[in-house]
Amino acid sequence: MRMMNTKFMLSLVAAAVSASSFAAHAAQEDGIKFGGSVRANYQWADDKYGNEDKGGEFKFDVVTAKVSAKQGDFGLEAEYRFASDKNFIKYGYGYYDINPDLQLQVGITQVPFGNPGIASNSWWMTIGYYMGFEDDYDTGIKAVYQKGGWATDIAYFNGAEYGAREAKQYAGDIHTGTVNGHEYNNEERNQFNLRQTYTVEHHGGSTTFGGSVQYGQLYNSKTNNSGDRHAFALHMSTNYQGWNFTAQALTYEFNTVDAEAGTEHMVAFAQGGWGLEVADKGQQYTFNVSKTIGTDFGSVKLYNDFNVLTPDVDDKRFKDSYQNVTGAAIVAGPTYSSIDLSFGKNMWGSSLNAGGIGLIPLEGADHWDARVNINVGYYF
Repeated sequence: MRMMNTKFMLSLVAAAVSASSFAAHAAQEDGIKFGGSVRANYQWADDKYGNEDKGGEFKFDVVTAKVSAKQGDFGLEAEYRFASDKNFIKYGYGYYDINPDLQLQVGITQVPFGNPGIASNSWWMTIGYYMGFEDDYDTGIKAVYQKGGWATDIAYFNGAEYGAREAKQYAGDIHTGTVNGHEYNNEERNQFNLRQTYTVEHHGGSTTFGGSVQYGQLYNSKTNNSGDRHAFALHMSTNYQGWNFTAQALTYEFNTVDAEAGTEHMVAFAQGGWGLEVADKGQQYTFNVSKTIGTDFGSVKLYNDFNVLTPDVDDKRFKDSYQNVTGAAIVAGPTYSSIDLSFGKNMWGSSLNAGGIGLIPLEGADHWDARVNINVGYYF
C-alpha cells in the first residue's frame, strides 16, 4: 500500500489555527513578530500492517517557524516547517497595501480557490487538499480586494513552490515521476485564478456565498507539448450562534498530452513525500458541519466533515472515493488539539490499499477503513 508519509503529514491541523488573512495584515502594526508551534501526533489505523497490533504510534510531528513584518504599506509573511525527515516552506510572500481595501501579494501565496481560508475542520482536510484545491500555495502574484461584503481575489502563478519532481510540498501539486509503476511527465505552469465572494451579515452570524475559477497549462517536460486544466467551484459557508455549515461543489478536468501507456485518464500529484494518481476528470462535493462551544479553559469544536469524488471517466478502472471525519478540536490557552475518527473508502491516505483518488481499489479493498488521529500542539 502506498501510504502517505505520516511524519510529514502530521502538520495539517496546524494550518487551521495559523492561516493568515488579508484583514489581519491590514491591521498589523509596524514591526516584526515571530511565532510558531511544536506538535506531536498519535495515530491508530485499522489495517493489516501492524499498526493496530502495536496500539498505534505516537510520534513527533513538526516545528513551525513564522515571521510577520510590516513597515508602512509594505509587509512580509512567511512560514517554514521542520519535520523529522523533511523541511519545507509553506508560504513566503511580500505584500503592498495599495489602499485600505486592496493588497498586492508576491511570492509563495495561497491559491484563491474554493471556500476562503480552509474548507475543512479535521486533520485530514478534504479530498481537494490532495489535488491542490484547498489551502494550496504556489509561486506568483495575487491581488486581494475587500470592501463591504465583497471580496475578490485575482492571481497568476507561474508554477508550484517546488519543482515538479519534488514531493515534499505542503498541499498537492502536479507531479513528474513514477507513481504506482506508471511514468508521468506533467507539471503545472501559468495558472490563473479568480474567486468572488459576498458575505451577508444576519442575526446570530453571517453567510458567505462564492464562486471560483481556475485555468492553467499542463506542460509535458518529456515532449515539450502542453495540454490544459481547468476547475470551477460554487461554495458557501454560514455561521449561526456557534454553528457552521460549509458546502462546495467542484468540477475539474486535466487534459494531458503525450501520456505514457497505462496512464490514460490519470494524472499524478505529489504531497507529503509521496505520489498519488487521480482520475483526470471528475466532481468533488464537500459537506461539513461544526458546533463551537465556549468553556472555562477555551473552547471545544465538534464537527463532521464529509466529502466525495466522483470520476467522470468511462473506464472500469475508476470508482468513487469517500472520506468522512468525525472529531473535536480543543483550544486551551496556547494549545490546540484535535481528535479525529476518520472513515475512508477508496481514498488515498485514509483507506486501505488505495493508490490514489477515484481509481478502482486493489482486490478485496473496496470497503470502509477506520483511522484514529490525535494531534496536540503548543503555539507561541
